[in-house]
Amino acid sequence: MAIRAEYAREADAVPEFWLTGNEEVEHFLKRTVAKGQLAILAESAGGRPIWAVFYGTPRQGQGTTTYSGSLGLGDVAAYLGPDWRKKVMLIMGGVHASEFEGIVGIVNLIAVLEQGADLRGRPWPKLTQMAAQVDRLILIPIVNVDGRARLPLRMEPYRGTDNLPHQYLTSGAWLDGTNIGWPRCKEFIPLDFTRTEFPGSYSNDAGVNLQHDDFFGRPQPETRALLDLAVQERPDIILNMHTGAPRHNYYMRMLTPFLEEALVPAQKGLYKYVHTGLTLAGLQGSSDPDLEANPERQPPQWPFNLDTALSLHCGALAVTIESPSHSFSGTNQAGKVVRHTPDQLVDAQLIAYQESLRYLVEQGGRSRWAPGKRAKI
Repeated sequence: MAIRAEYAREADAVPEFWLTGNEEVEHFLKRTVAKGQLAILAESAGGRPIWAVFYGTPRQGQGTTTYSGSLGLGDVAAYLGPDWRKKVMLIMGGVHASEFEGIVGIVNLIAVLEQGADLRGRPWPKLTQMAAQVDRLILIPIVNVDGRARLPLRMEPYRGTDNLPHQYLTSGAWLDGTNIGWPRCKEFIPLDFTRTEFPGSYSNDAGVNLQHDDFFGRPQPETRALLDLAVQERPDIILNMHTGAPRHNYYMRMLTPFLEEALVPAQKGLYKYVHTGLTLAGLQGSSDPDLEANPERQPPQWPFNLDTALSLHCGALAVTIESPSHSFSGTNQAGKVVRHTPDQLVDAQLIAYQESLRYLVEQGGRSRWAPGKRAKI
């Protein structure tokens, strides 16, 4: 199950702000986190710790009904409990362990919250201000620590428009050397590692792609921990950070999740906030927010996955945000090759967090979105 030698090559120069491995992220957390609370959320299928950082104060007390019951009642506050006005966000990276951009982004977000600047020394005053106005923020840099341990790279080298090496590292290759590829990798859950030259890093050590786990049957320990955390914290928004921007509009993009109908207007609002922020920072295909941040131009609705499971479990607006990769380029809509530098990729991550927090602060959270008899109180 050895990784192919030509794909195991590290980038020539890894920036100091680019922390992606299990050990280096754990070391960073242990030496940095002081304002937040550092905890092991759970152990993976392979027995590895999944680290989380908690900021602020959680909701106190419990509601009087289940989330489903609150929808039948028409008052989600009955599920959220006496602290239904609180604003809570969960951000997680590394569900797919070779998708480094979300891991790097969350690590740099923690640096901003703890030290006032990211790991490049750049302050983010608006981000800091928005984070200070929410009641609770939970950050998980690497969910799939098993997959991350399988991949002996901190950073891939840049390979122009060739994405096949990255595909190999993510979805793996069969014994005959052919890439399993996407979306065919979704056909084999759990993946039988004995059939592979290299199983990739999408799966945990049980061969399960956590984005498509058996949510209502026997979920993996990583997924079970996320489901339990969602009920414990009852977040308003969950950001699931991935790498997989559209190849021919190669800029960060929020996917359209499969959600309950009542949350669709809130998702469109979040999309507009995030993509407006990215556009104004020069990180979209044009400088026109009316074009780039128009929620009616979103990609088609995504199928049922981890986002939907978490949303239906606790009522959160759960979305996947796909980043471009540091390791290969796509094109813009005119066909021109677009390359994103590591600096630009970190900027995009931090802006996405900042604008998501802004949306939560300004729009008031799940209890204000729908349904709720007390929503206007």
